[in-house]
Amino acid sequence: MKTIIRKKYLDRVIELKDTPDIKIITGIRRSGKSKLMQAYMEYLKNNFKDINIIFIDYMDLAYEEIKEYHALHAYVEERYEPEKQNYLFIDEVQMCPKFELAINSLYSKEKYDIYVTGSNAFLLSADLATLFTGRYIEIHVFPFSFQEYCQYYSHISDKDKLFDEYALKGGLAGSFVYLNDLDRSAYIKEVYETIVNRDLVQKYNLPDTLVLQHLSEFLMDNISNLTSPNKVSDILSANKVSTNHVTVGKYIKYLCNAFVFYDIKRYDIRGKKYLETSDKFYLCDSGIRTAILGSRNMDYGRVYENIVCIELLRRGFDVYVGKLYQKEIDFVAQRGSEKIYIQVSDNISEEKTFEREYSPLLKIKDAYPKMIIARTRHPKYSYEGIEVCDIAEWLLQS
Repeated sequence: MKTIIRKKYLDRVIELKDTPDIKIITGIRRSGKSKLMQAYMEYLKNNFKDINIIFIDYMDLAYEEIKEYHALHAYVEERYEPEKQNYLFIDEVQMCPKFELAINSLYSKEKYDIYVTGSNAFLLSADLATLFTGRYIEIHVFPFSFQEYCQYYSHISDKDKLFDEYALKGGLAGSFVYLNDLDRSAYIKEVYETIVNRDLVQKYNLPDTLVLQHLSEFLMDNISNLTSPNKVSDILSANKVSTNHVTVGKYIKYLCNAFVFYDIKRYDIRGKKYLETSDKFYLCDSGIRTAILGSRNMDYGRVYENIVCIELLRRGFDVYVGKLYQKEIDFVAQRGSEKIYIQVSDNISEEKTFEREYSPLLKIKDAYPKMIIARTRHPKYSYEGIEVCDIAEWLLQS
């Protein structure tokens, strides 16, 4: 299988080298967490001499005998070399019950630089503060961006063709080895179903998966729509899936905890406050939607909106849905002092559609940048101070 160096993630890990924090690499299954760890270990080996790397891969049967936290602790301590800088890497750490006790003990000794990865359902962002008593930093890995997709398929120069493929195939790189669409979809389905039908059921002791499956598919089919547990519960019940808003609310939280969906809150631009009612939920990768739902009801505007949302998160923005009077701004993206207002569309060649996108932006009175990202297939241009950018070109910007 072809691999590429995911430079932004690798640079981030290198930036954290020798800091006292436990480095936790998180992300959905098959997003590339283990490959990132391996790339970083190669970097260390190639650039530093007096180092000692202790590596444990719990997917490898060679480490079966240390799947117990006392044994893990002893194994690491036995391999410590006092005259060198010691780096500890543990892949799929959740396969060792009570692993956190061993990690916290090793951390307290202040002699290891520690890096761990784990299954997304068992090493949740929400659990990290409870699991690790020491300082930790989370490095969140997303599926391939379009930029990385183009790097992987560098032998193809037609960026428009690549974008049209990426919108449907998504960025789960393990699926790229399959030339047949059915085989590729089967791979993505297996990843998705493992998370929903096994990981989450095991993590939360769920009685059955029927409600979870229907809920997840409903959210996929309603990307960019405002959603609330009450609304979803009513719709599922009307379709003879017995549930209630409390269960739906919990299950949505579980799906977001496992990075299958990202919860995007609403923000009142004029009142400068966050709104509690109804959020939007965006899927971690557009390829999952195609694999699970097929191309039925394919709304490319929604697919593009999903891609832009995940890309903004990937670039480190905090993302909100903007509300201004009765109008909606697709995204308010903030990163430090930087703020951007963004509308996303499929085709804005018709004046009516274009006006629908730019008119809410023109009503915003502050001086922060405003953008329309659409499938224009044209170079970037400006309209009334609003930057209009082709989505493929925007995604290729660093």
